[in-house]
Amino acid sequence: MNVVVKALCIGQPKPFNGAELSAIDKQPVDGPLAIRSFGIEGDMVADTMHHGGPDMAVHHYPQDHYAAWGEWLGGHDLLNRPAAFGENIHAAGMVEADVHIGDRFRLGTVLLEVSQPRQPCWKIEHRFGAKGMVKRIIQQHNCGWYYRVVEEGVASAGDTLERVETGHGDWSVARLFAKLYDPSHKASRDELEEIAGLERLCELWRSKVRESLNV
Repeated sequence: MNVVVKALCIGQPKPFNGAELSAIDKQPVDGPLAIRSFGIEGDMVADTMHHGGPDMAVHHYPQDHYAAWGEWLGGHDLLNRPAAFGENIHAAGMVEADVHIGDRFRLGTVLLEVSQPRQPCWKIEHRFGAKGMVKRIIQQHNCGWYYRVVEEGVASAGDTLERVETGHGDWSVARLFAKLYDPSHKASRDELEEIAGLERLCELWRSKVRESLNV
C-alpha cells in the first residue's frame, strides 16, 4: 500500500487551556525534515507524561476522515488545512482498518513502524470546541496511530509512504482500538492474551493488557 504524504507538520507548545500548554496546533513545513527516534525535528510535545517518546514519535491521522467530521460538526475551519487533529503526517488513502500493528513503512529515507493507536483525549474536543468527539472516535474507531522510528532519515511532503512489511496481520489499528476502547467490541480473554503477546505493540499498552488479565 502506497500513499502520497500531502504535508509533514510540526508544532511547539502554546497556551491551550488557561495555564496548560499543548503542541496540538501543528503547521505544515516545506522542504526536507529530519526524522529521528524522538520524532520530527522541530516538533515538540508539552505533556511529556502522556505524549512523546520513541513509541509515539510520529502521529498519523487520515485525511480520509475529514469529510465525515465536517458533516458531523456542521463544518469547521480547522478541517480546511492539514493537521486539524494534531497529526504529523497528513495523507489520504490509508485508514485504521488498512494498517496493522507493526506494519513498516518507508518514507523518504526513514523507516517507520506502527506502534499503537492514538488514544483520544479531551484536547481534541477543546481544540474544535465540540463535545462528543471522543465518544464518536470510540464508536467509529477513527483514532489515528503512532509510528516509532526504526531507521532515522529525511523525508519531505510529496514523498510516498510505502508499506514494505506487514506486521501483526490479524490486528489492524481499528480492531485493536475497538477491542480495548469500544464497549460494544469488548475483547475476550483469549483476545487480550493475544494482544499482550503482540511484540510490536508498544510496551505500555501490552503492560496494561497484562494487568487487566491478572485482575
